Amino acid sequence: MFAKVDVNGDDEAPLYAFLKGEKADEDGNADIAWNFTKFLVDGEGNVVERFGPMVTPEEIRDALPAHLAS
Repeated sequence: MFAKVDVNGDDEAPLYAFLKGEKADEDGNADIAWNFTKFLVDGEGNVVERFGPMVTPEEIRDALPAHLAS
């Protein structure tokens, strides 16, 4: 099951610490400012892109082919 976790601050979940450490937002800020920030992670566990809350899944779809293994 899922539980609420902190994404910023002293009690942030390790997953979010990793994701934010790999990709800051478009303004260079690591912290997650709003819900629905999305991260694209490749098959090797590398964070390849960070998308803001207003980016739709359909827009992210366009970024996927460049990161899929052939």
